[in-house]
Amino acid sequence: MRWLKLRLMHCAVQAMHNSPMSTVTPDDAQIRPISPHSDVVQVYSAGLVIPITAPSVLDGAIAVIDGRIEHVGSRDWVLHALKQAGRSFVEHHVDGVLMPGLVNAHTHLQYTGMAEVGAKRYTGFPSWAQAFDAVYDHTEFDWKAEAARGARLSIRYGTTSAADVVTDPEAAGALHDLGLHGVAYWEVMGWSNEDWAARGPASVNASLDAMPTPPQIGISPHAPYSLDAEPLLDLPDLARRRNLRLHIHLGESHSEAEWKEGRTAQLDDLWRSGASTSFTEMRSLGGGFSATQFVDQLGVLGPDCHVAHGVYMTADDRRRLRSRNTAVALCPRSNRVIGLDAPPVAAYLNEGNLLAVGTDSLSSSPSLDVMEDVALLYKIARAQGYGEGDLARRLLHTATLGGAVALGLSTGSQRVGQLQSGAVADMVFFDVPVTTIVDTIEELVQTGASRQIATIIVGNLRWVDPRFSDIFEGEAQ
Repeated sequence: MRWLKLRLMHCAVQAMHNSPMSTVTPDDAQIRPISPHSDVVQVYSAGLVIPITAPSVLDGAIAVIDGRIEHVGSRDWVLHALKQAGRSFVEHHVDGVLMPGLVNAHTHLQYTGMAEVGAKRYTGFPSWAQAFDAVYDHTEFDWKAEAARGARLSIRYGTTSAADVVTDPEAAGALHDLGLHGVAYWEVMGWSNEDWAARGPASVNASLDAMPTPPQIGISPHAPYSLDAEPLLDLPDLARRRNLRLHIHLGESHSEAEWKEGRTAQLDDLWRSGASTSFTEMRSLGGGFSATQFVDQLGVLGPDCHVAHGVYMTADDRRRLRSRNTAVALCPRSNRVIGLDAPPVAAYLNEGNLLAVGTDSLSSSPSLDVMEDVALLYKIARAQGYGEGDLARRLLHTATLGGAVALGLSTGSQRVGQLQSGAVADMVFFDVPVTTIVDTIEELVQTGASRQIATIIVGNLRWVDPRFSDIFEGEAQ
């Protein structure tokens, strides 16, 4: 049996490890088209392979056949298994890290053209909204093109699945057109009870019917403060009748926090009363309950729903999320740009909440690199007193399998966020020096941003740093 091994010599790789990070700017990144699968097995090996669902492997390898993972393990074992089976293969080796593709659990790709807003700092929602509106209202955006550019940037940063919140129908095809996994969520906002009763469900259903698949589609009720109570009550049922997932901004604003001193009645009674037209109306009448308590009463939360941000959450709010099996997509850089508090990362970790990571959009974040948010979450957790030695490992979990859980993609034939036999072959390489497993994972979490080498989606090489392109060329001989 003949096979070809493409591998950099140790001295060359060591030189790259000692060189600056890639100078390729995101907009220069060339995303490769989806190509037909070869009969030749593709082997991707690295100094450290992090499967997430199994122990990490030094000098590990992944064998991919027809877009799915066939073998995961030590490089010697994987190559031996293929030789024993008489399979021709080509190996692509990097003396760095190989792990599952990142899952961006909250973004708005259509706002990629509003990066000038996200590049600044604000003092809260009012000042950020003013800056957003100044650009939004005076610029002609091609939403389809901007969403597509955001999808390309995501691939360059190692994201292979995303929760993309779509506000304008022109942007609905970004994940579909670029071959990304995830869920495209149709955003619903601004509906009053009266308008909703007259035409809301029909309008939402028509919008959903027009969205391209794959990947999956879902519904995003924007936030408790941007919808009246009736649409918030109806949308979960509408989604579940169509077997769609839900995604809502929750606990992002100061106004959503619980005001214990303002509580005037039990929420389960108050929201059914004449004062229950909306969360905002109930708050104006003195209701001190949190937005999380409110949407919980309306049936929004559940294992088919994940929330974005979760900054202003009491212990009771976090308990509700756990009891409903609802994941939280943490977006710390977006919170920092807008001028909000940091999310309670240490509390979430200590209490066992389901966690994922999101970048939000470029209108409130400096980049679409999930690893930048991972690094900030590490700093926040330590500052909040989380002292356990498993922090880096747990944060890698949130950025991969945690995101897959949030999007309903952690099990089944289309599972992502993990490197295991039968899973979809979505992977990312990092140019991070490998030492011990623990130290390498620490280094990856704290400094892995912008150090992506290559992104592989369904076994297809979709982006590669030009410095490493030779590694991914060649055919079995």
